Amino acid sequence: MDMRYRLLFSIFVFFILIVSCREVENPRLDFGKDYQPLELGLFWIYDVEETIVFGENDSQTEQYFLRDLIDYSFFNAQNEEVFVIRRERSDDRLNWFPVSGYSLHFRGNALLRNFENQISVNLVLPPRVGARWDAMVYNSSPRDDFEIEFMGNVTIGAQFFQRSLIVRQEEDDDQITFRDNRYEVYTRGVGMVEHYYEVFTYCSRNDCLGQMIKDSGRKTHMKISTYGKL
Repeated sequence: MDMRYRLLFSIFVFFILIVSCREVENPRLDFGKDYQPLELGLFWIYDVEETIVFGENDSQTEQYFLRDLIDYSFFNAQNEEVFVIRRERSDDRLNWFPVSGYSLHFRGNALLRNFENQISVNLVLPPRVGARWDAMVYNSSPRDDFEIEFMGNVTIGAQFFQRSLIVRQEEDDDQITFRDNRYEVYTRGVGMVEHYYEVFTYCSRNDCLGQMIKDSGRKTHMKISTYGKL
């Protein structure tokens, strides 16, 4: 009986070791790349409010819609699949007109965006609060550190999203010469659900210095409205 017990115990230990080795050799790693799904036909429609300041007491505010659609893909010289997004604008969500385009692709676990011939690293995976990186590492622009400052649930307009994160791109305002406030929100399984860009310069003449009078810049706030696949 004792020998039979030892034999059964040895077989059990051997089985556990085999399973453990297989798990080590084939780890199931989830880096979270579905924070920005990339697949032909995916689209996102955003409600946009934008204010452009041309000078002191000279500004223009508009409300419109943007639709981003993954139009096609190709493989670059590094054998990375690059997804090309067609951006369209509408005032009524019925008639759409092309306004620009950009591309997205993963390099390792970094999400790269090429917009107006400038490559930025907009997200680094797997995500964790406090993760920080130089978004301009792939171009000649000055260093610009992005940071994941929050992970959890978010509300965008009337929509509630779980498993989301906020990438703080910049938050600075010296209240004398400039204001720079930028962030993006990503939701797992959806993609970018919010984009906030607010960059202004203040009047710096002696008669207005320190009064935070905006004399140039732009504020663009994009909130997800609809998303899906064609």
